[in-house]
Amino acid sequence: MVVETIDDVIRALDAIIDWAWTEKSRLGYFAALYRRVTQAVKAGIANRQFDNGPLMERLDVNFASRYLNAFEQFRSGQQTTLSWRIAFGASARWRPLVVEHLLAGINAHINLDLGVAAAVTAPGDQLSGLESDFNQINEVLAGLVGTVEKEIAEVSPLIGLLEKLSLRTDTVIINFSLEKARQFAWDHAVKMAPLPVPSLQAAILKLDPEVAELGRLVVSPPTLIKIQLFAIRVFESSNVRRVLDVLVRGKAGAAAAATGQ
Repeated sequence: MVVETIDDVIRALDAIIDWAWTEKSRLGYFAALYRRVTQAVKAGIANRQFDNGPLMERLDVNFASRYLNAFEQFRSGQQTTLSWRIAFGASARWRPLVVEHLLAGINAHINLDLGVAAAVTAPGDQLSGLESDFNQINEVLAGLVGTVEKEIAEVSPLIGLLEKLSLRTDTVIINFSLEKARQFAWDHAVKMAPLPVPSLQAAILKLDPEVAELGRLVVSPPTLIKIQLFAIRVFESSNVRRVLDVLVRGKAGAAAAATGQ
């Protein structure tokens, strides 16, 4: 899928969300979160929140293109990266929580895609000029994940048990940390930025299985944790459309949808 601007990215995400809503597919969960991130980045560029707005838009487009291409490959039965195959494949399973679906997508997109996108956007010695805005976009993502986790209580009333069980989504639930993921992505961007295209592709192939293994732990954690999460899942809504409404528009949107407004 070819996108050239942030508005193109938003339209592409809208198409995925609309398709997922029609098909009642959990594949739309990450797209809904990602649309909110993209809207926030667009607003940040307009408000001069970033040091280099045009470069930020190129990073956003390169970053989003990796997800959009992976999505189209998966949906059409083509081979995609193992990291995305794990995340997308979980959509057919009942057991993973909404937050696990989101984190599986975040894992593939940050731990694999973000470093690659940064290296492609600012190759070689240009990368240092991207670091400040790179960190800023990650702050946007981290803030939204916290907000969305609170909103998910609308469709997952026992989600608060994650904290009580010491299983918050950025700790031992799957040993996933956004802060560590951001640093991991930057470290790999530094390694990849000087590489010619053939070597970059080889580096991606080498990194992918490592990221995929973490994705497996996200959607299928160890048995003890899986048992602890089961009670939360039993009371979590299986109405995909309702969950999508929450992820796209928050609690207000879900309430409106529930009342037919």
